[in-house]
Amino acid sequence: MNKFVRVGQYVKSNYPLYLGSKPITKTSSSLEVIDKFTNEIASKIPMADKEMIEQSIVIAQKACEPMRQLSAATKKQILLNIANDLEKRADEFAKAIVVEVGKPLVDANAEVGRAIDTFTCAAEESIRQYGEQIPLDISSRNLGFQGITKRFPVGPISMIAPFNFPLNLCAHKIAPSIAAGCPFVLKPSDRTPISAMLLGELLAKQTPLLPEGAFSILPTTHQDASILSKDERFKLCSFTGSPAIGWKIKNEAGKKKVVLELGGDAACIVDSATQQSRLPSIAQRILFGGFYSQGQSCISVQRVFIHDSLYDQMKQLLIDGAKPLIQRMGDPMDPTTFVGPMITEHDAKRVESWVNNAVSKGANVLVGGKRNDHFMQPTILENLPLDTEISCKEVFGPVFFIERFNDFKQVVQRVNSSEFGLQAGVFTDDIHKAYYAFNNIEAGAVVINDIPSVRVDAQPYGGVKESGFGREGIRHTIEEYTELKLMILKDIGKI
Repeated sequence: MNKFVRVGQYVKSNYPLYLGSKPITKTSSSLEVIDKFTNEIASKIPMADKEMIEQSIVIAQKACEPMRQLSAATKKQILLNIANDLEKRADEFAKAIVVEVGKPLVDANAEVGRAIDTFTCAAEESIRQYGEQIPLDISSRNLGFQGITKRFPVGPISMIAPFNFPLNLCAHKIAPSIAAGCPFVLKPSDRTPISAMLLGELLAKQTPLLPEGAFSILPTTHQDASILSKDERFKLCSFTGSPAIGWKIKNEAGKKKVVLELGGDAACIVDSATQQSRLPSIAQRILFGGFYSQGQSCISVQRVFIHDSLYDQMKQLLIDGAKPLIQRMGDPMDPTTFVGPMITEHDAKRVESWVNNAVSKGANVLVGGKRNDHFMQPTILENLPLDTEISCKEVFGPVFFIERFNDFKQVVQRVNSSEFGLQAGVFTDDIHKAYYAFNNIEAGAVVINDIPSVRVDAQPYGGVKESGFGREGIRHTIEEYTELKLMILKDIGKI
């Protein structure tokens, strides 16, 4: 893997932050953004201090009423304009993602496509925020009463986004916020802030339609960012990231609503009731789910349970499919690269140490297992002891293990033994087992006949247990970002 300097080739040397819809090019300190392949400084972005964050809250409060008064047609137009601008600048956004995350270009292009879908879907949902009429004359005491419901924006929202999908996971917070009519303050990851700044450019272009002060995008320190969870002037905090930080934020949030999208160790079951002819394609899907984006996804395949009757064949298919992927490690800007660098060398070392610990306790490495600087090979393990990190924690790297099972109900219990519960996948041609899995697996979603790494951007997305609290997915996020209000109406003709 030859490293070379390419500073300035794909991203600008400087980007502004956005305070109250306006770009700020200089503050007292700046954030250096590292090209994850070359380890060179790719760009610099001004950092917001406590005073600037305080300003953003005051500005967001002032923007509440203008945002609340936006018509559905205006919100739809704003969101469609952003989607169209994203499409026009798709190549620029994709290459910025490659630089700041180290994500292979093919995955970065897919993320941009998903972000376009996210804003488009939000535009459509912005005109579909329906209420309902509720009969309240349920007894003789309530004759003449009826109820009408409507949703209203909660108010200013604080948002904290992760590094692994720096564009689309910001889009999943920003787009529903506009659709709901809520001003927001967003803290992007300090590792990957460029995509958020580029979104800031698109949002600023909408200022004639989008009320002044509707948004702020502020890179800042973790210490200064604590105001985003603690300050009661924010009416909701939306966080995507690690469970440790997420639950800390919930404890700090006080009276405000919280939406947490946290970690996972996604399980995939390959049941005996699966046609033999489908096994090669299933193996390819599992390999993709385990290794795409270097496994740095909360729904990356981590645990694979294969029925004993299919185990040996599936094992060989997975080994044969994984080996060539090691040869496709390298520069993420190369369209043929499948595995790029991990977000930091520290993270690659952590994953390597977990693999080594598993091996020291008796696990077998079937493929991979080695690290080269901040690159970690795609790795498949077998005979994994239960007391290893990979068995019971979120790897967040290109590693999964395989395990035999014989009884479907027991393997569902094995899936549920995890402290996480985000998504699970089940390959089976037996509709009864499909329903059993859906009814009994403890997760936010169960994907039948595909990997748990599937996320359609309109779906309700979120988990149970350590995996989170609340749901994203445009319509469902809008519901989180709004409050349901009831009007009780008395028919005066019946008084």
